[in-house]
Amino acid sequence: MFANVTLSLMGGFVTTVQLFCLTLVFALPLGLLISFGSMSRITPLRALIKIIVWIVRGTPLMLQLMMWMFGPFYLFGASMGPDWKYFACCIGFILNYAAYFGEIYRSGIQSIPRGQYEAAEVLGYTRTQTFMKI
Repeated sequence: MFANVTLSLMGGFVTTVQLFCLTLVFALPLGLLISFGSMSRITPLRALIKIIVWIVRGTPLMLQLMMWMFGPFYLFGASMGPDWKYFACCIGFILNYAAYFGEIYRSGIQSIPRGQYEAAEVLGYTRTQTFMKI
């Protein structure tokens, strides 16, 4: 009895760790893209990304997971296979955390004083070098 429960819990733990790793691997770079988009000079892109981030950060994660889990069935009548639950959770977690990481990156980038950019320009750094080194 105890061994069955322990094995079942360990299976859940492995699934949780896999989900965590997938979330980090995909949410961190997507968050960087979101931060660049929210600082873009293209006004429609910047506005669209800020609205999406505002909605994602403003709704509970559980509601987003339920939307990804049941939304395709109710909206399109699509039948979901047994692997859909894991995939829907991955999508929900990745998009939710990417929105948060995007705001973290954006605030970090914008917190650098203007003088630091001017100093990098005086040293002859390109925009990429300034971003990577400063």
